[in-house]
Amino acid sequence: MSAIEQRGDETYGLVARLLHWSIVVLVAAQFVVGWTMPDVHRDTQPVGLIAWHLAIGTALIAAMAVRVVWRLTHQPPPGNLPPLLDTISRSTHFLLYAALIAVPVLGWANASSRGWAETLFGALPLPALVPTGSTVGHAMGDIHSALAWVLLVLIGMHVGAALFHRFVRKDKVLQRITW
Repeated sequence: MSAIEQRGDETYGLVARLLHWSIVVLVAAQFVVGWTMPDVHRDTQPVGLIAWHLAIGTALIAAMAVRVVWRLTHQPPPGNLPPLLDTISRSTHFLLYAALIAVPVLGWANASSRGWAETLFGALPLPALVPTGSTVGHAMGDIHSALAWVLLVLIGMHVGAALFHRFVRKDKVLQRITW
């Protein structure tokens, strides 16, 4: 019997797991690039690490769009958590999804306000969310940066909860999303 068969119906499907771990890789790469790229100023051009940050951000938007559609059309496996943990889990996942959408969209708005052209995978041009020079778009850059820290805290909570389930509760919650 394979490891997947042994886990039964309690695991997430292949597509959900691929989306989850692809987004993990994109977010990790995005934080590394975001922390190492030069500061963005008035005359900064989208080259080098900044161009990578934009490319990863648009890939993250696309992956999250697919993930949200997948989640809305596919129910997760049953969780068997106590009511309080279930509420905390659902709330944290909702906030993670919201931040994983809001942070890159705010970055996109900021890029638009700078007149930077955004493309998906370097091929599909994306529309500007705000006009070039928009003060609202520039402000979105500050919110983007602050909300990225909130996202990092949410990710820490998510990882901490997974470790709690694995090592304290010793249940199968973590195994539901792993390979």
